[in-house]
Amino acid sequence: MEFIPGLNVPVVVGGCASYSTALHLMRTGAVGVLVGVGPGRICTTRGVIGIGVPQATAVADAAAARMRHYLETGEYVNVIADGGMRTGGDIAKAVTCGADAVMLGSAFAKAEEAPGRGYSWGMATFHPTLPRGTRIKTTVTGTLEEILVGPARENDGTRNLMGALRTSMATTGYQNIKEFQKAEVVYAPSFHTEGKIEQRSQQVGMG
Repeated sequence: MEFIPGLNVPVVVGGCASYSTALHLMRTGAVGVLVGVGPGRICTTRGVIGIGVPQATAVADAAAARMRHYLETGEYVNVIADGGMRTGGDIAKAVTCGADAVMLGSAFAKAEEAPGRGYSWGMATFHPTLPRGTRIKTTVTGTLEEILVGPARENDGTRNLMGALRTSMATTGYQNIKEFQKAEVVYAPSFHTEGKIEQRSQQVGMG
């Protein structure tokens, strides 16, 4: 509770995956909270130490903590979804669950300009005795500009991420992030199979 107030720069802290932890971190004076334990593409935290929360649940819980903190203090703390953001659809769903922003790792590692040159790895990978992740090879899919704002030449959702977010907002009738955070969310367990028969058989798109 003393470290952050003693600094002269805005501080973002994390990661967390529960209401109580998010609220505690917000009360330390952080301007942003990173949310997510275990959902990342290269993370094995859930398997190695048994800790992790589904990202949608974690973001929603942190957003609820943000509202309580705001009502108590008048200070708005940004919720940043950290992990599991692979497509524009993932980003859109994170925002509707309450995220103000998202952390992108593997998505940027696929850019031609990425310093990893087609490889990605996380902080937990380097633990000397209990690594929770690994260095993985990713396919370079385009420039950073193409990944962020297009044009997308494939329909797998991994390029033109901002265009996908804007289209999702427009389709559901919301004009900005604050409004979009109030969108109704429905759980659909058959997302990866529903309506994808031909794509799967031909191994194209999201198949």
